[in-house]
Amino acid sequence: MYFAENIKFLRKRKGLSQSVLSLALELTRTTLAGYEKNVQPPFKTLIRFAEYFNVSIDALVRYKLDVLSEFQLSQIEDGFDVDVTGQKLRLLTVSVDKEGKENIEMVPVRAQAGYATDYGDMQFIASLPRFSLPFLPPDKTYRTFQIRGDSMLPIPEGAWVTGSYIQNWTRVKDGTPCIIVTRDEGIVFKVVYNLIEKKQLLLLVSTNRIYKPYEIAVDKIVEMWQFETYNGFEIGG
Repeated sequence: MYFAENIKFLRKRKGLSQSVLSLALELTRTTLAGYEKNVQPPFKTLIRFAEYFNVSIDALVRYKLDVLSEFQLSQIEDGFDVDVTGQKLRLLTVSVDKEGKENIEMVPVRAQAGYATDYGDMQFIASLPRFSLPFLPPDKTYRTFQIRGDSMLPIPEGAWVTGSYIQNWTRVKDGTPCIIVTRDEGIVFKVVYNLIEKKQLLLLVSTNRIYKPYEIAVDKIVEMWQFETYNGFEIGG
């Protein structure tokens, strides 16, 4: 829980002294100082803090606000919860076969710019080629992306990489190869090192060492898929 450090951070962000804030919240200065030193408040007081700073109780308690970007903070203060886990993303759009089993949609390079913006559009998803891999466990959702470049050798450029959908990004283990769908950089395939809890970002590393590692903020990510397998087949069209 980050309540104590969050209320101190939000107070200072607004340029308020403990005396001014305690007066606004109808608390004694000593009581407020105690909350900022990890004394747990009653629930009704927690609500009062959340309403005063215009943030949800969830954000006030669960997220370390002082490491969020200014964009994330502004979203929170505008009444939106910023999800740093991936758990609150929109429902994943999938297609099914005649038996009701989920297809594996294939996202070729030429469709990736569209996918980054239309991933929730059923018509767009239905327009993608699809296939099945019977050897994959049926309890996961899969998608296949054609990769660009040679940054993940020995998997060659143009290969089709299949990943399973990651619902909770905080559980991704360091060193896990993942396909990451981003808002600004398209779709990338990298080895992931998880810095979400500490910094709300991922460190992305290539297996081809000529490419330098780089960081990406969680608020720039749309989807994550854990690598399962790859092949080199071609599709028509």
